[in-house]
Amino acid sequence: MAGKILRGAVVGASTLMGKELAEELSHASSGVWDLVLLDEQASAGTITSLGDEAVVMQPVSPEAFTGVDAVFFVGEGATALELWKTAYLAGAVVVDLTGALEGQPNVLVRSPLVERSSGSDAGSTAEGLRPDAMTLAEVSAHPAAILLAMLEARLGSAGLSRIVATVLQPASVMGSAGVDEMHQQTVSLLSFKPLSQEIYDAQVAFNLVASLGEGAREDIARTSERVRRHLEALAGDRAAGSILLQLLQAPVFHGYTASVLVEMSQRRSVEEFRRLLEVGGQFVEEESASNQTSVGKGEVLFRLSSEGTGGTGSFWLWLATDNLRLAARNAVACSLELIEWKPRRGIQ
Repeated sequence: MAGKILRGAVVGASTLMGKELAEELSHASSGVWDLVLLDEQASAGTITSLGDEAVVMQPVSPEAFTGVDAVFFVGEGATALELWKTAYLAGAVVVDLTGALEGQPNVLVRSPLVERSSGSDAGSTAEGLRPDAMTLAEVSAHPAAILLAMLEARLGSAGLSRIVATVLQPASVMGSAGVDEMHQQTVSLLSFKPLSQEIYDAQVAFNLVASLGEGAREDIARTSERVRRHLEALAGDRAAGSILLQLLQAPVFHGYTASVLVEMSQRRSVEEFRRLLEVGGQFVEEESASNQTSVGKGEVLFRLSSEGTGGTGSFWLWLATDNLRLAARNAVACSLELIEWKPRRGIQ
């Protein structure tokens, strides 16, 4: 695929995730992308920047998929459900970042990044969940599931017993509306004014919570269930069963962080464990790993400690990753593996 110019369409390009995906595609090392940025009528016609270029946002329509190699659905799940088959029949491969296509026939939840982390082609991906000529589309896995599945894939063949993770979720998973409401709550609390709670139905500024209000746009328990399903799709039932997860809403705008206890079946030194993580370059040690320092980086930053584990082969990890960049990287990888299958499924 080297040297080939690929044409991609980002549906929902005005969203935080859409902007990040467009930037990732424009700087992708795996190929040169000619991008079409699509959005709802309210945003269509507006000019946005893509790298050093000014690009006009175009309206979403079936005609926009003609001659496109890959269509990425971002933002509203209803749009993905309405138009994904149209995009497929137009000859494009389809990657869904909304999650709306999960459960559709011949649609897979995927993360090629997890297989790369395993250090082998087979990885620890569940058998039967790889794309083939019958695959119609891929759902890019939830970033928290990718993060934990990458860790399991990296350590699974080295005697991993269990992963116990508390994952802190940022406001940006709710898009611009979630970030704006957290900002508004922060300003209101500092000025002693009533809080806006349309998105979270709870106070999330200066607060760490395990559940949101009944009227929240997204429920933490449902998100946890989605992460669990995606872990099973990426790593298989047995491997996913070794991962215990608690998901919390954190008062930060951007970036996943996680406090993780890793239990190995045999004793290993800190240096041995560090080497296991660093193979492949997807996990990078950084003393100041945080949601802030991870912004714009495609790798997972970690800080390693064996303190408090009694030398039993268990290790504490502090992980940080840019949730938007991780999702964008994975979506691009999904599109490339589907494009490899296009000749075999009869679409030229």
